[in-house]
Amino acid sequence: MAIALLTLTSCSESDRLPLNVELGGRTVSKLPFVIAADQGLYEKYGLDISLKLPPPDNPGGVRANPAGPWKSDIFVDGLTPNIVKQVQRARFPEYIAIASNDCIVRAHFVGRKGLETLADLKGKRIGISGRRDTTTGYAVLELARRMDWDPDQDISIIFNGRNVEDLADGLVDAIVASETRYAAAIKHAYPILEDTVPWEEAVGGNSVLVTRSWLEQSRNREKASRFLKATIEGLAIFHNQRELAIDVMSRWYGISDPEIAAAIYDRGQWMPQKPYPCYQGTENTLEMYDSYEMRKHQPADFYDDSLLRELDESGFIDAFYD
Repeated sequence: MAIALLTLTSCSESDRLPLNVELGGRTVSKLPFVIAADQGLYEKYGLDISLKLPPPDNPGGVRANPAGPWKSDIFVDGLTPNIVKQVQRARFPEYIAIASNDCIVRAHFVGRKGLETLADLKGKRIGISGRRDTTTGYAVLELARRMDWDPDQDISIIFNGRNVEDLADGLVDAIVASETRYAAAIKHAYPILEDTVPWEEAVGGNSVLVTRSWLEQSRNREKASRFLKATIEGLAIFHNQRELAIDVMSRWYGISDPEIAAAIYDRGQWMPQKPYPCYQGTENTLEMYDSYEMRKHQPADFYDDSLLRELDESGFIDAFYD
C-alpha cells in the first residue's frame, strides 16, 4: 500500500485525471470533502478536481463556482431526496450512492420561545428546507409517524423556513435544524425540543452520488476510486486532527465564532470511519415515500458498494486509524 501511495503522490500534474465534483451544501457531513480539497488530497491521489459549492451562508467563506459550461461527475448530497426525485421526475439523473457518511436522521427540533416539548408542536408550523423529500422533511414525517399525527392535518410543514431568523420573525413555530442552525439556536437561547439521534432512524443521508452510466465509462471507475481514497483520508483527518478540521471549516464556511465552529465539529463525531452506503436508510426511503412508481424499485437499485468494499478489504481505511 505504501508503494501505491508513493506512486500516486508522485503523479505529475499532466498525469492527473480530471473530475468535476459538486457539494450540495456546507453541512458538517460535507467537511471531509472540503478538507480533502484544502489539504491537496485529491491531487495526491492523482485527480485534477474542479469543485463547486453553493454560496457560503456567512461572509468570508470560500467561494467555488466554476465559470462557463460545467457538469458534475460526482454529486455529494442526500441520497433520500435524490431517490425520490429520480422516481418522481422525468429525465432526472439516475444516481446511485458509492459511499455515504451520514445514514441516520440527525437534526434538532428547535422551537420558538415558550414551547417546551414535541407535543407542543401539534397544530404548529414547522420549517424545513425546500421539499418534503429532503432529510429535514423526512425528519418531520418521522416525527408525525412517532406522534401518530397526520402530517397534513395536525401540523403545517413550511418550506424554506428552517432558519433561526424565521423563528425570530414569527414565520414558523419550530425548525428542523442542522448543525449550523442548531449552534445558532443555542447561542440565541431557543428551546431545543428534541435531538433526533436517539431515534436511531436510518435515512439516505449525505452520499457520494454518480450515475451508473458514468461509472461504466472509460477510466471513470478509477476516478471514483481515487476520489474515495482522498475522501477517506479527509474523513480520517476530521476524526484525528480536531483543530485542523475546525480551521478548515471556519475558513471555507466563513464561521468566525469559535464556539459555533466547535459545536458544529463536535456534532459531526458520528461520521463513520468506513462510509458504506446507507443500506437501511435506502430501504426506509422506499417505505416513507411509498407510491406505485416507487414499488417498481429495490433498495439495491440505488447503491453500489463495490469500490468502497475493495478499499476496505485492501486495508486502506484501517491504515489511517492504527
